[in-house]
This record gives sequence, structure tokens and C-alpha cells, in this order.
Amino acid sequence: MDLPFWIYFVVAGIMTSAYMVIKTGREDRRVEEEIIEREGQIYMERLEKKRSEKKEMEHG
Repeated sequence: MDLPFWIYFVVAGIMTSAYMVIKTGREDRRVEEEIIEREGQIYMERLEKKRSEKKEMEHG
């Protein structure tokens, strides 16, 4: 089965493209998780601050 040489380039391009999609998807997910984690940490710090302020107001 003799295939034209350009078919090999097309297949290589498809494989490269698939690899890049997977790689980029992983990086995007990692960055998203970091952002979500930071936002969660900021939220928890705000909650803790409000709790401590509320305690101080209750105790005088």
C-alpha cells in the first residue's frame, strides 16, 4: 500500500495538534485550580476576620 508522502505530513500534523490540545488543557486546568484555590483562601481569610471582629464586639 503506497501512500503519497503528504499524507504522512497530515497525520503528523494531526498527532502534533492532538498533543498540543492535551498539553494546553492540562495547563489551563492547573492554572484554574490555582486561581480557585487563591480565591478560596481569600474568602476564608475574610470569614475569619469577620468572625474575630464579631467576637471582639461581643466581648467588649
